[in-house]
Order: sequence, then C-alpha cells, then structure tokens
Amino acid sequence: MDFDLSEEQSILKDSLDRLLADKYGFEDRKRHMASPEGFSADMWSRFAEMGLMALPFAEEDGGLAGTPVETAIVMESLGRALALEPYFATVVLGGAFLRFGGSADQKAEYIPALAEGSLKMAFAQVERNSRYDLHHVETAATKDGSGYSLSGQKSVVLHGDSADKLVVTARTAGGTRDEAGIGAFLVDASADGVSVRGYRTQDGMRAAEITFDKVKVGAEDALGEPENGLPLIRRVVDAGIAALAAESVGVMSAMHALTVDYLKVRKQFGVAIGQFQVLQHKAVDMFVAAEQARSIALYATMLADSEDAGERARAMHAAKSEIGRGGRICGENAIQLHGGVGMTMEYAVGHYFKRMTMIDTMFGDADYHLRALARDGGSLAA
Repeated sequence: MDFDLSEEQSILKDSLDRLLADKYGFEDRKRHMASPEGFSADMWSRFAEMGLMALPFAEEDGGLAGTPVETAIVMESLGRALALEPYFATVVLGGAFLRFGGSADQKAEYIPALAEGSLKMAFAQVERNSRYDLHHVETAATKDGSGYSLSGQKSVVLHGDSADKLVVTARTAGGTRDEAGIGAFLVDASADGVSVRGYRTQDGMRAAEITFDKVKVGAEDALGEPENGLPLIRRVVDAGIAALAAESVGVMSAMHALTVDYLKVRKQFGVAIGQFQVLQHKAVDMFVAAEQARSIALYATMLADSEDAGERARAMHAAKSEIGRGGRICGENAIQLHGGVGMTMEYAVGHYFKRMTMIDTMFGDADYHLRALARDGGSLAA
C-alpha cells in the first residue's frame, strides 16, 4: 500500500508547516493563550484563507472535497505547533455533524459560514456523571409544540466559550443510560436560557461549563433523527478520535525532537548527556512509541469514514489505546530526560505532555478503549 502523500497533500502540509513555523513559536503561543479568546484570531483567519476550514466538505456544499487524510495532515501540523485555535471543535466535530447528519437547509446555511471562518462550533456532550459513555445523557429535550425545550448541564465543552453554535446531545425519550431516545440539536450559544462559564484547561486550551434552562429549539434544529441520534454521535466521535490520533503524532514527534536536541547540548561530567547509553535507550523508546502511534493513526484515518460502524469503532478503540500508551512513554521520558527544566512553564516540553495527557482523556482514555476493544473481539473481528 502506498502511504506517500499526493502532490496536493504535500503542498498542503508544507504550506501549513511553514506558516506555523513562522508565526506560531512558543512565545507566540503564550501570548495567544493570554488573549481573551484564548487563541489567535489572526491565525484563525489565515487558516480560513488557506482553505483549511473548507477541507472536509463536499464541493456542492461549498467545500474542497477533502478526505480524512487531509484532515490528518492538518491535525498533525497543529499538534506539532501546539496550536490553540478551535479547529478540532469547529471543523472536525462540528463539521462532521453537518456532513453526516445535517439537512440540505442546514448545510446550505452553516457550511459556507464555517468554511470562511465566520462560524465557530462546539460539541456539548460531556455531563458530570457520564464519564466516557456517549449514551449517558441526562440533559432533557422535552417536546414543545413542533420543537423542543432543552434543560440540563454540559461540562468541559471544548472552546464552548467562543462558539457561535453548540451541538447539544439531549434525551428525547427513555432512561438516562438508554441508547435509544438521544438527539443532537443545534443551539445558538447566545439563545435565551443558555449560560456559559469559560475557563482555561490544563493544556492551555479553552473549555466551558454550559447550562441550558428551557432553551427553545425548533424541529429544524435537530441533526439527524431526534429519537435515534446515537449512531450519528458515535460516527462523529470516531472521526474526532481519528483526528486526535493524527494530532498526537505531531505532539509526540515534537517531544522526541526537543528531547534529542536537549541530549546533544546538555553537558554533565564534561560531555553531552546524549553520549550515555541508558539515555540513548530512552530516546529510542520515545522514537518507537511515536512511530507506532503514526502507524495506528494511519489505520484510524483510513477507517474514519467507513460505513461499517463496527469495523470503524474497533479501529478507533485500537488507536486510542495504543496512542494513550505511547503518549505516556514519550511524555514521561521527555520530562525525565530534560530534568528540572522539563517541569517548568517556561519550557515547551511540559506543555506537549499536558496536551498529550488531555488527548488521552478525550472520548475515553487508553484503558477504557482497551476494554472496549477486548469486548468487541479485538481489532480484527472474527
């Protein structure tokens, strides 16, 4: 199988890497983090100008007809730069809801705005008692005339404090943990009854706690089937996991490169510490973990748009469990080999490990997905 990038994909990668290298240094990132939005509005506009927002959408919807491979290229570059912009929340997750569950009217209204960078989205799914289970939904969507009234609370909504539109999971029928009776709804973030409290997460990103108090939504605001939205939600999350796998490759590669450079310049007993064999072994362990992550990320990318829900889910379980394990190997060795400086806020490597840790916990950590993979019979079903 040929894993080489096409000419267009190589141009995309080189152009984005060049932009991030020139405009997104570690000091730039700290300045963007301190801004009210928590990211760079200028970089967001540059991403839109490059066509990154339009990548995954069909041409008839105003997009560039990209595949999960193009999304993976972008996510790996953003991971390597530790970019703060809401690309994952808006384009990967919000965009996937529109691609897979949006009506013709919803696509016509929202995709052009998203592609030009004027619309930001966030996925409001996590609840205080839901842990990693997508079917645990307490937020209620009560029938109200032809539409619904939403009431409940959502936690750790990534970039929820800067989103214009929220995709909210809510229960239209059944009990708290029933798989049926769950819908996904588009909600205006400034609608009456929506209360947003934003904060910075441990990895420098932004998230929000959001409360919905009898928020009115129309029937036209439902994405897919309001009574059977879980398959759509799972498909979107699978696309998100594949994108996170690609981002993790960028994060782990950057940690390894920083560590190897440090081993070459840090001296002890009159020689560079990289000459000590035991430290070379740890650097090799990091390299192996990063390359294994790259392989499993490619596997997840190839299956991200698969119509076979079972095969797709097994691929994402495998990717998440392997990347969580490898990310910890890379992060722990990077911090140890850097010594005390690796723990400081002024040095980049600790920030990469924080991001890697957050990636591990999003949509289920390594242990959660390893159990799920074992339950489903392994990555290759009988």
